[in-house]
Amino acid sequence: MNILSERISRMAESETLSMARMSRELTAQGHRVINLSIGEPDFNTPDFVKEAAKEALDQNHTRYTPVSGYPDLRKAICHKFERDNGLHYTPEQIVVSAGAKHSIANAMMCLVDEGDEVLVPVPYWVSYKEIIKLAGGVPVFIPASIETDFKVTAEQIEAAITPKTKAIIYSSPCNPSGSVYTHEELQAIAQVLASHENFFVIADEIYEHINFTGKHVSIAQFPEIKDRVVTVNGVSKGFAMTGWRIGFIGAPLEIAKACDKLQGQFTSGVCSIAQKASIAALEADPSTTEELLTMQKAFLERRDYLIALLRELPGFTLNVPQGAFYLFPDISHYFGRSFENTKIHNAGDLSMYLLNAAHVAVVPGDAFGSPECLRFSYATSKEELKEAVERIAVALKKLT
Repeated sequence: MNILSERISRMAESETLSMARMSRELTAQGHRVINLSIGEPDFNTPDFVKEAAKEALDQNHTRYTPVSGYPDLRKAICHKFERDNGLHYTPEQIVVSAGAKHSIANAMMCLVDEGDEVLVPVPYWVSYKEIIKLAGGVPVFIPASIETDFKVTAEQIEAAITPKTKAIIYSSPCNPSGSVYTHEELQAIAQVLASHENFFVIADEIYEHINFTGKHVSIAQFPEIKDRVVTVNGVSKGFAMTGWRIGFIGAPLEIAKACDKLQGQFTSGVCSIAQKASIAALEADPSTTEELLTMQKAFLERRDYLIALLRELPGFTLNVPQGAFYLFPDISHYFGRSFENTKIHNAGDLSMYLLNAAHVAVVPGDAFGSPECLRFSYATSKEELKEAVERIAVALKKLT
């Protein structure tokens, strides 16, 4: 007898976390694994943020917090949205959660009923599909490829909408492709969505500050759909605060209240010290904060460095992503090749081969809906990137 629920039995394990686990297992066996699978900045949290956390601890902010977050944090988030994105929200429209993933799950559970369709541009972040399914929804995938810079068009979205469509979820800058939607592209999408009633947008903007275009664009800035957009963000990526677990939404009041209601039954308010530290992060102007600018410069340099290295490998087709810290090359050139008893049928096979033969961890594109690609994270040093590609090159030469 299966003691577990069908709900959990149907759910797939996060492929990114699975690769991280296998990397740790190889490391425990004495191998030096270069991990290019992790979606985490390799920088430390800025000192001014840590000082705010220490001050909060000294002031004994150690008790239960309001479900939606401390009032002063929600005010800081409102200010951030106004300053950085031109979006006006009141504190009542803000809900603070344990990371952007938690925020996305809250919004999906509050919007989607059994059988509702949710549009998902491909490639997509690994957890979108399972969160939609957990909410009872049906993910409807809209394909994109390296030829279109991994971005879908307004026309494709229009063609995918049915009477069952309830929402669309996307990320920009995108995990895994690093692609960034322009103002013109999002405006065209907004105009399409505005013509459909009872249609909502979950805009994942967690990589906002790792953006090489010079200006991030929020789809909620278009007035025709502002009241149907849930804007998801947080401090994890831009401020190197992954372990602090602070994400948040700005949303229409009815949706924000629903998320507060749901969170009140599941997790309640998130860590008090992390919230106080996040106020310091969000009050800092990203256009002048040295720590953010240093990170952005380093990621851009690493992007260009890794692109140059990978272009030396035969069979790697790359675009030039404009944000995040990932490359997503098409590696289908290697499908059908083999070495000894290992046969490469897909990206999953190639990623496992590279893990075992080269001790380099990358994530197969299958996890993101693009089975012809691999995701490389360049959230590590140039020295590590160089050694990783050298190892990969040796392993690939063995495939015939």
